Amino acid sequence: MSGLHYDRALRFGLFFAPFHSVKLNPTYAFERDLLLSEHLDRLGFEEIWYGEHHSGGMETVAAPELMIAAAAQRTKYIKLCAGVRSLPYYNPYMLAETVAQLDHMTRGRLIFGVGPGALPSDAKMIAVPVNELRRRMEESLDTIVALMKGETVTKKTDWFDLREARLSVGPFTEPMTEMAVTSIRSPAGVAAAGRHGLGVLTLGPMNDAVLGHHVENWRIHEEECRKAGHVPDRGKWRITLMMHIAETREQAFADASWGFPEYIGYTHDVVPAPPSIPRDIANPAQFAVENQIAIIGTPDDAIREIERVRQKLGGFGAVLVFGNDLAPWPAQLRSFELIAEFVKPHFSRANALRQASYDKTAAAIETYRKEAGAAAESAINRYKARGG
Repeated sequence: MSGLHYDRALRFGLFFAPFHSVKLNPTYAFERDLLLSEHLDRLGFEEIWYGEHHSGGMETVAAPELMIAAAAQRTKYIKLCAGVRSLPYYNPYMLAETVAQLDHMTRGRLIFGVGPGALPSDAKMIAVPVNELRRRMEESLDTIVALMKGETVTKKTDWFDLREARLSVGPFTEPMTEMAVTSIRSPAGVAAAGRHGLGVLTLGPMNDAVLGHHVENWRIHEEECRKAGHVPDRGKWRITLMMHIAETREQAFADASWGFPEYIGYTHDVVPAPPSIPRDIANPAQFAVENQIAIIGTPDDAIREIERVRQKLGGFGAVLVFGNDLAPWPAQLRSFELIAEFVKPHFSRANALRQASYDKTAAAIETYRKEAGAAAESAINRYKARGG
């Protein structure tokens, strides 16, 4: 299409912090998260990204590697992704060792997403200054990439000290485990990804103004890639979208009204970014749709809005549905089924040959009917001629 620089089949996945009601049984929540991983694998989703958070109550996964290791035993095809590890909280050598082992245990289905840490309340508990997070992320990322490439690293900073460090077992994937860097507002993430030729994971709303900001960040990413001798790849650019769909718009809005109030409270009380939906608004789902914050409706609505985002950005590789429990559990499962049944094949062009076959047959059906009728009549006449 005219506005696209990249128009290959679009992959679908789940960006799964996850957000769960503080009333939900946490033991059951972990099991349900793994059941959802199995469900998405059966439906043909390509990726699931497990988050890392340590405060706030709703984002319950602290160690995405544990979710990945468990899900690897229960799934066959889906990519299992850390979405994302907060690099400033850990010694980079120990993270690289863990990632390399997990890459083997998943037989190469691992994607390692990294970022500076989303919640200041996490950093405060381990005495990491918030204004140091991005610097530490970049220092850690430089080190991890070098280790994953098989290099021996001697490096001392004010927060870690490595002496002739190298991995005991290299990654399963060649030349190294696939990695991606988060990008929300600042260009730090896309610049870091560009320096190392890594993928970009863009988080945030989907209104036209924000999409313009993402376009500028991608331009910076392309510049940094070329400076470092890498080829920028839109296929490794992933976009998160808040989305819930049902058979009818009325059903989708009714579903979403279940979970929006608690999610909105969380964005006001815990998340450091300014909240996008006012507290105590009468119809938050309608507000979210009208302000291009979420896609709530039918599969056709989802196709239209995803196409709008693609055109604005010029194309990207994957849509990650933002997993925030807007709807009750059975309705969430049905939403993912509808995405797999009708939205995903539209963007992968999975039915192009089937539709062409249908159209060709429909255009010639009158001729085929005449030929079939004549053949039947001829057979009847031959039978009669034999005295039947």
